[in-house]
Amino acid sequence: MHNTLPRYLTLFAALLLLSSQAFAAPKSELWPIWDRSNETSSASFDHSKWQQLLDSYLTEQGQHTLFNYGAVSAQDKAVLEQYLTDLTSLDPRNYRQSEQFAYWVNLYNALTVKLILDEYPIKSITKLGGFLSFGPWDDKVTTVAGQSLTLNDIEHRILRPIWNDSRIHYAVNCASLGCPNLANTAFTAENTESLLDAAATQFTNSAKGAVIEGNTLTLSSIYDWYGVDFGRNEQAILEQIDLYRDGKPLKGWSGKIQYDYDWSLNKP
Repeated sequence: MHNTLPRYLTLFAALLLLSSQAFAAPKSELWPIWDRSNETSSASFDHSKWQQLLDSYLTEQGQHTLFNYGAVSAQDKAVLEQYLTDLTSLDPRNYRQSEQFAYWVNLYNALTVKLILDEYPIKSITKLGGFLSFGPWDDKVTTVAGQSLTLNDIEHRILRPIWNDSRIHYAVNCASLGCPNLANTAFTAENTESLLDAAATQFTNSAKGAVIEGNTLTLSSIYDWYGVDFGRNEQAILEQIDLYRDGKPLKGWSGKIQYDYDWSLNKP
């Protein structure tokens, strides 16, 4: 009897430790049913409601683009709800692949904003999700074409395996300061390439992307979690970053490399 409580405390402490460990990134694994498109379609998705919200609540502060969650009106929360309803009532597979990419990125980002708004005020998205979970990424958050989806499904089972583009990591936003900024323009089939390049350039030239201090290079943990998407080894990843980064090239770096990420909420 005397040892029962300490055992429970030890177990509880171990569970807490597991729940707060570093973010474990899922692998890119295709969900085959989504790998279909209609390239003859001329139809497009309407992202104007999402653009309306971005115009109203995004502000720039230094290297960060911040979303003013606390200022969102009840009317604009309804606009977000309607946008998500409109988007998820459609089957993206009936559209061109270029339309699909914009669909999934905007859906991911809009769902993330909704998750924060539903629980605001909070300090970090990592506080959301079920018991002992690290964030809401494995929670079922929407339904498209009869399929229940999580944020991880969208990113790791649809976007990454279908498009195989490392710039995806600069486009999807996890509502955190360490994350590449939420784009102030809604993705469309027409602007995707320019927005992806702009996002990659912005992030790699920011301190949260890569910064050199003495003999230490601090990279975003994104390059650790998703290194396989950026290159076969650290030097290949550095070359990939150099494609967009100004100033001193990182290729050939021989000093210390460490990784960092700020999970604080991206609010003003």
